[in-house]
Amino acid sequence: MAIMASVATATTLGKNRAHGSLTRPSIVSVGTVVWLSSELMFFAALFAIYFTIRSVNTTWPMPVSAKLHDAVKLDVPFDGAITIILVLSSVTCQLGVIAAEERRLRRSGPIFDITRWGLREWFILTLIMGAIFVGGQCLEYSKYVSDYQAGENGMTISSSPYGSIFFLATGFHALHVTGGLFAFVFLLLRLSKGRFTPEKITSTIVVSYYWHFVDVVWIGLFSTIFLIQ
Repeated sequence: MAIMASVATATTLGKNRAHGSLTRPSIVSVGTVVWLSSELMFFAALFAIYFTIRSVNTTWPMPVSAKLHDAVKLDVPFDGAITIILVLSSVTCQLGVIAAEERRLRRSGPIFDITRWGLREWFILTLIMGAIFVGGQCLEYSKYVSDYQAGENGMTISSSPYGSIFFLATGFHALHVTGGLFAFVFLLLRLSKGRFTPEKITSTIVVSYYWHFVDVVWIGLFSTIFLIQ
């Protein structure tokens, strides 16, 4: 009996270390924060490249090409609109986390009564808003490329140093957002099976950390590339 009790105690302690307790944070959450810190260094390098290229060019944004001397015109209103959508998705994501902490997995009332929404509804809405953001960026990319090929305002990743850093910075961010969308899909599938355990709550919180991270990074990119220019 003593051996069984010690094994049970060891198992309980292991779960507490992995998923946190009232007195110590979750190891999974801490690991996620450390990993996101390394991702932050990656985006910091992209910002450094951007400002380096900008410092050696008198015209900014740079001309479309050697033949077209007009500067590239960015669609700031459109990007501002999808930025608002992405920022609001961070709010819906956090509302989903609050619902998870209150053990509200599904809505408890009519679908249009958002005060009774659960984790699943908030995360589905976040997923849709993130998909709209990525779709908007893909639409913008295709417009820049098609306009450039038509000899009008536009750019490609190889048209100029400005085009290269624009597509690299915003493109890598779009890949990170897409990765977040896959994380939401995986988590929603996981939540649809089995009991709503503390481990799943930890997964929900970790996904929210990642989503808030890509939101903050985009605010920095949007401010630097589209507003400050």
